[in-house]
Amino acid sequence: MLPEQFTIGEAFEPVDVETWRAVVEKDLRGVPFEKKLISHTYEGIDVQPLYTSRDWASAQDVCGFPGERPMVRGGAAGGHVTGGWDVREERGESDLEKLHHAVLGDLESGATSVEIVLDRAAHAGQDPAGGMIGGDGAAIFCLNDLDAVFDDVFLEMIGVGFRGGSACLAHAANLVALWKRRGVDLTEARGAFNMDPLGVIARLGVLAIPMDRAEAQMALLARWTSEHLPNTTAVRINTSPYHDAGATAAQDLGCAMASGAAYLRAMTSGGMGVNEAARQIVFEFSVSCNLFLAASKLRAARRLWAQIIAASGGDQRAQRMSLHVRTGRRSLTQRDPWVNLLRNTVCCFAGAIGGADSIASVAFDSPLGEADELSWRLARNTQLILEEETHLHRVIDPVGGSWYVEWLTDQVAQKGWALFREIERQGGMSDALVSGWIRKQIDSAFAPRQANIAKRKDAITGVSEYPDVREQSIEKEPIDVEALMQSVRERLAGRTVARDLKESVERVRRTADSGGVTLIDDLVHAAEAGASVHEMCAAMWSSAGEGVQIAPLAPHPFAQPFETLRDACDEYAARSGRRPRVFLAGMGPISSHTARVHYARSFFEAGGFEVVNTSEGYEDAASAGRAFQQSGASIVVVCSSDALYESLVPEVVPALREWGAKTIVLAGHPGAHEAAYKNAGVDRFIYIKCDVLKTLRELLQEEGVLS
Repeated sequence: MLPEQFTIGEAFEPVDVETWRAVVEKDLRGVPFEKKLISHTYEGIDVQPLYTSRDWASAQDVCGFPGERPMVRGGAAGGHVTGGWDVREERGESDLEKLHHAVLGDLESGATSVEIVLDRAAHAGQDPAGGMIGGDGAAIFCLNDLDAVFDDVFLEMIGVGFRGGSACLAHAANLVALWKRRGVDLTEARGAFNMDPLGVIARLGVLAIPMDRAEAQMALLARWTSEHLPNTTAVRINTSPYHDAGATAAQDLGCAMASGAAYLRAMTSGGMGVNEAARQIVFEFSVSCNLFLAASKLRAARRLWAQIIAASGGDQRAQRMSLHVRTGRRSLTQRDPWVNLLRNTVCCFAGAIGGADSIASVAFDSPLGEADELSWRLARNTQLILEEETHLHRVIDPVGGSWYVEWLTDQVAQKGWALFREIERQGGMSDALVSGWIRKQIDSAFAPRQANIAKRKDAITGVSEYPDVREQSIEKEPIDVEALMQSVRERLAGRTVARDLKESVERVRRTADSGGVTLIDDLVHAAEAGASVHEMCAAMWSSAGEGVQIAPLAPHPFAQPFETLRDACDEYAARSGRRPRVFLAGMGPISSHTARVHYARSFFEAGGFEVVNTSEGYEDAASAGRAFQQSGASIVVVCSSDALYESLVPEVVPALREWGAKTIVLAGHPGAHEAAYKNAGVDRFIYIKCDVLKTLRELLQEEGVLS
């Protein structure tokens, strides 16, 4: 009869770490424990294979309780148990009618807030006729445009935000004007203006006005928002430019904290108290597919921000970080984009267990262009399943108490704090960006990851590993920029403007020039009078002085190097009628060559080659040579075991050359036999840890695919 209660501790004898390690080292048969079982992150953290209470003193529980310092376990005592997190959709369809229907569909299908991604012209406050319009966001240029997007939407029931860039103040004015036009009680309106001048500089390398002027205007917006819109925030610290450029988790944290400190200084200099200023800031973190590292980064971020606010004199409520999480773009792929569904799921899961207040998932085909409704539905439902079926929000800090996660959170926090202090020594975030110091730090940290991607040590599923060169690409309808521009011109020409439009715009110019505290009120009045975003920005910036211009942080999608080769092979196939080919010659018994045949197939398909393998194995050079000649390839890869190579290579390689092989590759590390194999005619060797990208590029150049 089974016992009523099963206690696993009674079923096994206790084993201490030393005993466990002794058994493991015996099984390793001389391979060093540190080399085989300890992994290393790009943050410089050594991850052990086993964690116990010796690694994290959980008995003291230094993480405290949710809603209390150090805020690691969450900013609220009840977490998101009652209502779940905010399911946010980021929409940026160029065509406003499509955007309108998309917003309605999102809100009717489970989204609880919407963030509008603006196109380059709207983002920068430029004249839409200037050639920057379309293709990368919504073309919203005046109050009527915004009104059309949110037609039939009950604005008092949802949160609305923007990615407003340099033109953030103008878009904020339009949103306030829309709330007033719709009769929304401003004390109840929920929104996020997301002003982030440092993020604009990092991402684009250009800010329209000097940094001190931008920070002063940000402080004005924050103060005005605090006074008039208690449920809206003015400032967002967006780490996506750093993350997408290849930053480590610690660098994300350091940049975020340094930006937060800079914005706190600007707002308190503008007359706000620390508590009031801190509540105006939202942090946005992009996360990738390393689940525990991503969750630890979010937990560490809350700890560090609470530490900064406490040191600045802020109370416990002000120490609570408002945290928005989104799927990092650097992890997404254009090739085999359906795998992005899984990547997005992992990122959303990390956000949920890391305690995000809001999460934005992405459409799986978004790297290819404007996503369709099916893609967005899958993205939205990913979050809804995690929330409503998996019930992740029902547990407060579900990873809390894990020896590994608590230890990792502490490690990331310490390294992030060290970088924050170094940025402060550089003069602060603005100086560190303008001098190029931030870019150099991120480039340096990305270099080893880049090398591991090139070697396929960091695998990218569907791209560098398990690629499908015959996959059907997802066709995207190109944006008709001319038609879009014409539509914008007609909308602006047909807008209803007030009689005092010119005077209201001129008032904006005068207030901006003098640094007047009524700037936000004047902008809202100008928006209500019908002023365009460009007109408001031109007035604000007319005498602001020279803006900021630096080399931006270039994004580094992890899959891009391999995808570039695949694109080149596709173009070559379209020109010549076929792909560059590689013939795999598996020599000897199946057991001796199968593993290397599979390795070589994935190796070359990752570069876009068509791989030909017509047999389970060849017994002699003649049979392999005949099959190679019929394959139409010029490259042959000899695959067998190290034991057979010594006798095979001198016989097979010269014979394959006689059968017409232009390039002969041997699968496997040659070791001490390299010189002998090269003398026999082997041109190249491929093996685990070799530079796959370099080899593929050189072979594609030899094949005439790359110039």
